[in-house]
Amino acid sequence: MKKKFLKYSMEIICMMLILFTSCNDLDLAPTNKFTDLNYWTSTEKASSVLSMAYNQMFSSGYYFANERLSDNLYEGRGNSSEKIITSGQADPALGRFSGEWGDCFGGIRTCHTFLENVDRIPEMDENLKTRMKAEARFIRASLFFRLTTQYGDVPLFDHNLTMNEANEVFRSSHAEVLDFVRKELNEILTVLPTKQQYAAADNGRITKGAVMMLLARTYLYENDYTQVSQICEKIMNGEYGEYALFDSYENLFLPEYEYNSEIILDLGYALSLKTWSEYYDAIPLTVGGRIHAFAPTQELVDDYVMRNGKGIREESSGYDENDPYVNRDPRFSLTIVYHGYKWKKPDGTIATIYIKPGSSREAGVSNLDEYAGPGQNATATGYYLRKYYDPTAPAGMASGLNLILMRYADVLLMYAEAKYELGQMSETVWNQTIRPIRARAGFTDPQALNYPGLSDMQNIIRRERRCELAMEGLRIFDIRRWKTIETVQNTNLHGAKFGDISVDNGYIRLDKRNFNKDRDYLFAVPQSQRDIDKNLTQNPGY
Repeated sequence: MKKKFLKYSMEIICMMLILFTSCNDLDLAPTNKFTDLNYWTSTEKASSVLSMAYNQMFSSGYYFANERLSDNLYEGRGNSSEKIITSGQADPALGRFSGEWGDCFGGIRTCHTFLENVDRIPEMDENLKTRMKAEARFIRASLFFRLTTQYGDVPLFDHNLTMNEANEVFRSSHAEVLDFVRKELNEILTVLPTKQQYAAADNGRITKGAVMMLLARTYLYENDYTQVSQICEKIMNGEYGEYALFDSYENLFLPEYEYNSEIILDLGYALSLKTWSEYYDAIPLTVGGRIHAFAPTQELVDDYVMRNGKGIREESSGYDENDPYVNRDPRFSLTIVYHGYKWKKPDGTIATIYIKPGSSREAGVSNLDEYAGPGQNATATGYYLRKYYDPTAPAGMASGLNLILMRYADVLLMYAEAKYELGQMSETVWNQTIRPIRARAGFTDPQALNYPGLSDMQNIIRRERRCELAMEGLRIFDIRRWKTIETVQNTNLHGAKFGDISVDNGYIRLDKRNFNKDRDYLFAVPQSQRDIDKNLTQNPGY
């Protein structure tokens, strides 16, 4: 999508200013030039509206905010919506609740505008028009799936609403919304090309593979493992395009390797023209960061196994609490920055990151990365982030690196989980899924690569999923569907062992999180929308 974002960026901005002026997030068909017969005169103009829909499908803000909703990240400064949610103090007026609701329905409105007007364009290539309609329907389906995942029952409609309709709409059931999403995906599957059937200029467009992966997720989040298994198996067999694990986990997240063999769908960005900058407040200050905003937790760190495949608490793992970062999962140092970390800089030099209090003075250097307690400029957990660091970004970390929404490793992980939960896990399945993922990550020890048997398989698969997909915005949805959220989000999270040894054995004790199982599986329907539409009911507990 990168080229399309560039070509139409100014027109998209103008359209967004006009489209998003309504008080009710569900209304209404724009009455300006974009629904006027005079606007819909060329394929290029239709493409600009579709590009706008792509732009509204998701954002970097939600990408990393979803990680902050999970036990992977901790926010050390400020009082964001995500911090209020994880503290158990959210109410229906919270900005995240109204923001995501409005953003999703805004994107849906753009899709409807496109679908209701594209046929007006004279002499447009019919095959192109049909494909573009399918792309818009995918985006609409993905937005409705996002809404029903977060809010449960939501208004469901397949056209732009009038003001009166928008102010009187009812919520459709979660099941009805899922049925609509799945029906849409199955219908557009036959229309869309595979990844290989697109020209390079169309990199980033929606493909058959993306359709099937979204379909698999609609079943995964319902724990319908039979459907997950069947869909993933077809993707693995190449029925919807050719995908394979990219040969380097590190390079998978670097700009020069975008659109590689593993990518099924990502968010397109372009340096200086469409960028994201969340990592400005996530990397060490000495290598270009600004302040600490969010950092990995000790709980995430502890889930990275040793190079022999054993968890750090397992007998004969080789883990040494006094030297905790050696011989760990190779993905660990590509994801998380720890005390003594050797940071590879864009110019090829190496910077040592000093985080343990007093360590830089002992080394005779001066830096601002040391842990200094909660609410400070430096990390609040004793860790920083490395994964998704863009070495080509200028000062200020305005990155043009694409953010991955779907990739083939997730297909393999979904398949492994489904086969285990169906009682069908075997050495053959292991060798199709976990083994190649670990081999690609850099494991070489046979104990890590060979089939370990079923005794701890569920934990192995869940831990593998957490570490492979860390910082990709999926953890919160996993712990919700596993219901482990009731445990992992009802406790104090921790940071590195830089704290008072008499408290939690010296691991920094962070704020206590609170999760109410009778309320917090769903977001609240925004109060601002219920004030307008009295037919909108509220989720339990709010």
